[in-house]
Amino acid sequence: MKIGLIIAIEREMMAFLKFGGEVTTKRVGGRDIYSTKMFGHEVSAVMSGYGEIDAAASTQLLILETGCDIIMNFGVTGALIPELGVEDLFVVSRVLNYDFDISPIDPVERYQYLEYPDIYIPVDGELVEKATTIMPKLKKVTVASGGRFIEKKEDKDALAALGCQICDMEAAAIARTCLTNGIKCLSIKCISDTYAGDGGDFNQNVIKSAEVAFDVLKEIIKAF
Repeated sequence: MKIGLIIAIEREMMAFLKFGGEVTTKRVGGRDIYSTKMFGHEVSAVMSGYGEIDAAASTQLLILETGCDIIMNFGVTGALIPELGVEDLFVVSRVLNYDFDISPIDPVERYQYLEYPDIYIPVDGELVEKATTIMPKLKKVTVASGGRFIEKKEDKDALAALGCQICDMEAAAIARTCLTNGIKCLSIKCISDTYAGDGGDFNQNVIKSAEVAFDVLKEIIKAF
């Protein structure tokens, strides 16, 4: 299987690069594609950078350049509800783009894309079920995804009221780009900053939480 791996930032990429296999690097479209073998699969990874624009561009690049069968993503996430703790693990089952709104010009709700029946971008349910079967400790969640680091409690409360438990800055772009291309995607997330936390907690926990998320992803890849 050919797997495309989207990783947001260097501190998360470190977990992948420490895996130990031989890695080749190819520069394409201003980005480095890191390729290696993992448990018999061809894995090509791109460090997208923060945010939906760069994540969408990186996802499209991997799909076109590598012909991957599936896109995977791992990384850290912020908690939107108080009961979640650092290093809690999740598999994304649906996504809300909290920056998207065409409701003034089209017959949809705020946050809703015309192609989808509600405000959530769907994620392949079969892959989500497979991931939870392989790693039962994974919890299914809805992620609020957009272009801002969510730090204020009032913003967290507003997103939680929309049915979201965690937040990030890339999942909406990855999910939508994969749907547009007819490619399945899977996203594994690990808490770096809690409901009471902030950017300081993110910086303190990002490396360890990314390693925890990647350890889970490795087990999933191994089982494919």
